[in-house]
Amino acid sequence: MNSRKIFATGLRVMAYCILIVWAIIALMPLYWVFTTALQLPDEVLSMPPKLIPTVVKKFIPLYLQGDKDQALHILSESFKSVRVLFTDIGLPKWFFNSVLVSVTATLGILLLDSMAGYVFAKKQFPGRDFLFWIMISTMMIPGQVTLVPMFILVTKLGIKNSLWSVILPPLAMVFGVFLMRQFMKTIPTELIEAARIDGASEFKTYWKIIIPLSKPALATLGILTFMSVWNSFLWPLIVLNKSYLYTLPVGLKTLQDKNLVNYGLLMSGAAISAIPMIIVFLFFQRYFIKGLTLGGLKG
Repeated sequence: MNSRKIFATGLRVMAYCILIVWAIIALMPLYWVFTTALQLPDEVLSMPPKLIPTVVKKFIPLYLQGDKDQALHILSESFKSVRVLFTDIGLPKWFFNSVLVSVTATLGILLLDSMAGYVFAKKQFPGRDFLFWIMISTMMIPGQVTLVPMFILVTKLGIKNSLWSVILPPLAMVFGVFLMRQFMKTIPTELIEAARIDGASEFKTYWKIIIPLSKPALATLGILTFMSVWNSFLWPLIVLNKSYLYTLPVGLKTLQDKNLVNYGLLMSGAAISAIPMIIVFLFFQRYFIKGLTLGGLKG
């Protein structure tokens, strides 16, 4: 028995070691983005590349030794690219546009897809399953195929070259309907019937019963939607022609065109772009993991 425990413990330790090494390898690109963003201008292209920026190695020792001027000078030089992005380039406006588009589209998708998922999961009406599978079949259509029809549509609606042209198309996300429907099928129907007996209206049942019980699925859909809209590049590039309307990915691309060799500036923009997604995931990761494990396989 002891030998079995030792063997099981050894396997567990080996599994943890493999996962730690794999996590380090997976996080290296993100680490490289942030370290390059903090490197001094003459360090960015240095060979061999420096894994630890000078500001990390020298700032604290110099500050503790009393050489505050030199320490602050190194700190200022390390954040020079960030200052340029916020003062000389329109990054704050691009960042605001991305936040506005991503938050608005995410909230709209959560509302619409949760309503549709509730209807397909708990309501009985003729052709329900047929309509649902017709909707699901549209997920097989590549997004590039719909670019021209969507462009014609937003042009005829008169919203081309405005943020509405970026916000409205993602609201038709069918995957969200599928995810919410699969999760809501796990919610006991008896709770809905009890709410009806107590005199709750249809919307009150949806808002007070279904929504609170669907928080894991809503968090999962919210994270996936926010990341998808935040990182969207091709569609905003097509419908937005004015620089002050650019979202962050489109703005960073123009920045790359203008500064082909300023990798510190590019990495600073990429780091700033990655921070909101990291915060959103860390804030909702508990619901995200639970949403992926509950209800996802129920038909």
